[in-house]
Amino acid sequence: MPVPDPVNALASALTDVAGVPVELERPADAAHGDYATNVAMKLAGVRREAPRDVAADLAGDVEGVDGIAGVEIAGPGFLNLTVADAWLGEGLAAVLEAGRGFGGAWAVERQRVQVELVSANPTGPLTVASARNGAYGDAVARLLSFAGHDVEREYYYNDAGAQMDRFRASVDALRRGEEPPEDGYRGAYVADLAREEGDPVPRMLERIEATLARFRIHFDTLEKESAVEAEIPFALAELDTYESDGAVWARTSAHGDDKDRVVVRSDGTTTYFAADAAYIRRKFARGFDHLVYVLGADHHGYVARLAALAEMLGHPRDSVEALIYQLVHLTQGGASAKMSKRRGDVVFLDDFVDEIGVDAARWYLLSRGHDQTIEIDVDLAAERSQKNPVYYVQYAHARNAGILRNAAGHDVDPMPRGALEAEERDLVKRLLEFPEVVREATHRRAPHAIPTYSIRVADDFHRFYHHHRVLETEQEAFRLALCTATRDVVATCLDLLGIDAPERM
Repeated sequence: MPVPDPVNALASALTDVAGVPVELERPADAAHGDYATNVAMKLAGVRREAPRDVAADLAGDVEGVDGIAGVEIAGPGFLNLTVADAWLGEGLAAVLEAGRGFGGAWAVERQRVQVELVSANPTGPLTVASARNGAYGDAVARLLSFAGHDVEREYYYNDAGAQMDRFRASVDALRRGEEPPEDGYRGAYVADLAREEGDPVPRMLERIEATLARFRIHFDTLEKESAVEAEIPFALAELDTYESDGAVWARTSAHGDDKDRVVVRSDGTTTYFAADAAYIRRKFARGFDHLVYVLGADHHGYVARLAALAEMLGHPRDSVEALIYQLVHLTQGGASAKMSKRRGDVVFLDDFVDEIGVDAARWYLLSRGHDQTIEIDVDLAAERSQKNPVYYVQYAHARNAGILRNAAGHDVDPMPRGALEAEERDLVKRLLEFPEVVREATHRRAPHAIPTYSIRVADDFHRFYHHHRVLETEQEAFRLALCTATRDVVATCLDLLGIDAPERM
């Protein structure tokens, strides 16, 4: 059942008055009201009237909407709206009633969604590049789950083939006291595996799983490439194919791809694209409605190919989605960071987490849009002060938790007993933004909107806290309600990012 969204409900009530959809925005300057709408300018063309005349005509009816305390016509025809303290109190009550569910369960149609993420081959420890894939994919999965979808996470890895042969040969060479092959794998981790008996691949995979569990990413399924490849003949039988130059081609250009793709080479071997077809077919056969792939920037060309495969297999093109993320650069002391003790040319995820912690690592990897390159200052990320944004937001949660501990057993009432102060109004309005923020972040697959929003919540809370005492005041019950709601919304934001919400700091 959808959780109440007071701002959306107000916009709907105004829509009924205006007769066209109303969108509400918060003016940058509070002197211009609590919310503003350009609905009069939208109607002006339809009515063939000046926007300010339309605004004047609407103002009276708008002022009669429950919760509206004042209407002002501004500029070319904006309606600036002031809401009543009682409306803010009712909004705060909705936040309290929903608790950690506020802003969630809004999906109209619940889908089974699979998010495939990380999927690094088990030939070495995970790097920071894989960490961005994991943090981003996991945050998208958390957003989709929060919306109400049934979400599963999958890790796909290669367990056979030339790359894995080179990895095994590298370990075997060290076991014999020899150097790895020229195109093989090197590093202290290879030597560690050589000291153990048996196939190094399962052991490397166990280490990868342990690293990801430490990074708070847990998978529902691990899929082997060998299992997928066994189903290639069945997938090819369902595709529109033809023979040319001794090879078999899939007619993907008829389904939005820029060219047709080879699925069987002239020597009879199948291609990676054929395996992609089998993999998508296998996913849909498991009952998923929507498939999400999280891929690095070098896979940009896959987007159209995957959509074409879905359509060729009888599914909507938009049932397959490829999310492409950019690179990560680390700096420390103003220079490129190389924290790995085992190899100098990469930074392993475990070393990165050792240096700055899981919370900071996930925060910084999610603080920019996936289509932007990230540069992380390791020194700042490791700092436990309010200069570090993740610490600043966590501190807002811990401070609220502390206030509520001290007020155990006290009355909590979202309805104010007197006129609200400016800082109280600002904080309530910020909390009421959350449903729209989280919906937009989910639709756009943009979890970086959550850190941005949570910093604004923390800003508003800290400003309120520094200006107003909570306990032993006339407004204590209301302010405890405000602290409770702030704690819950901040905790939800942090959880959507996979970050701890500490009770004490």
